[in-house]
Amino acid sequence: MTSEIDETHDPSRRSWVAGADGHADFPIQNLPLGVFSTGSGPSRGGVRIGDRVVDLTALCAVGLLEGDALTAGRAANGADLNPLLALGAGPRRALRRRLSEMLSDPRHQAAVEPILVDLARCRMHLPASIGDYTDFYVGINHATNIGRLLRPDNPLLPNYKHVPIGYHGRASSVRVSGEPVRRPSGQTKAPDAEAPTVGPSRRLDYELELGVWIGPGNALGQPVAIADAGAQVAGLCLLNDWSARDVQAWEYQPLGPFLAKNFLTSVSPWVVTAEALAPFRISQAARPEGDPKPLPYLWDDGDQAGGAYALTLEVAIGSARMRDQGLPPHRLSQVAASNMYWTLAQLVAHHTCGGCNLRPGDLLGTGTISAPTDDGLGSLMEISRGGQAPITLPTGETRSFLEDGDEVVFTGKAHAEGFVPIGFGECRGVVVAGR
Repeated sequence: MTSEIDETHDPSRRSWVAGADGHADFPIQNLPLGVFSTGSGPSRGGVRIGDRVVDLTALCAVGLLEGDALTAGRAANGADLNPLLALGAGPRRALRRRLSEMLSDPRHQAAVEPILVDLARCRMHLPASIGDYTDFYVGINHATNIGRLLRPDNPLLPNYKHVPIGYHGRASSVRVSGEPVRRPSGQTKAPDAEAPTVGPSRRLDYELELGVWIGPGNALGQPVAIADAGAQVAGLCLLNDWSARDVQAWEYQPLGPFLAKNFLTSVSPWVVTAEALAPFRISQAARPEGDPKPLPYLWDDGDQAGGAYALTLEVAIGSARMRDQGLPPHRLSQVAASNMYWTLAQLVAHHTCGGCNLRPGDLLGTGTISAPTDDGLGSLMEISRGGQAPITLPTGETRSFLEDGDEVVFTGKAHAEGFVPIGFGECRGVVVAGR
């Protein structure tokens, strides 16, 4: 990773923007990137602070940016952040530092405040036009738990500890938080049935993941070295890789997920940049004794020393009945993102080792992240033990898998001693009946 700690992370820095200081997710130390629109106007890039958004198009127009910061601001004038992501860390960092200066110094308030937009007026869009989406499987506790359900005698396949496992997902169905989750249909086959049938999934699930937004990318045929791979990570978001478990069980052999995954993937709208996350970098968890050391193209001492993140992720569920009764979503899980067997740099290095070219705005999913304890499981498949141990909601309703009307809410927070916590906002989705 190339991000560094600077004055933008100063915990004593305050903003003149009302409500920004002490904001649960978006104080001045965060300043995430996104794409928004208002009314019938065009979508364009913005930066969130508190519950307001800095309109980057307007900021460029009033002449408050120069140099690399201006280059970055102009690159965010369109309907996606791809041109900005392509610039790499330098211009992105310059824009962040200039914004942090202007939003903390009252001398700039008169010039900047008129181009702040209330979040309530904003419609959020996907941050990037996603050319390709790849979903990995780096949550070793999740992989082991699912393996136990499917292969009790051999839960974790031998390749898992040698190679980052992943598959290419469907970019066209990635949607921003809030998009309804229409229950998918597909082929399923009951264990005692002679033939499969087609119909709506009855074992719809969520998967708690981080989304990784790719920055400048690499040329076809030119692998990214592990020492350079962190520079490809422009920022992170929350990602829900909705999963039809019954469809998946029938279709996944021998090639893996297909209809069980391609109907929808939800992401939170704000790109929390690599620069904002610099104070929250931690060492990668040591591999258990006896585990193989990765091959040289996947190993870098610097990455092992600071390639993981001090992030806490949460999942909550709210049924239609709960909402009718005014009850808040019920927390199901809380898990540290450090429960990943591979670092983000290792994912990039492996993805490109055969010559595959990543492009600005590509999206990687980490795979479901689960803790080793029951209070930190990242899917209902694990929580309900494959449907054998339903959970009970505050209304007395029970759930093994998601029902129509259920809303799943992901949140995430970065925390480190001596620094102001920052968050990701929410990644939400309500399940609705299939067509």
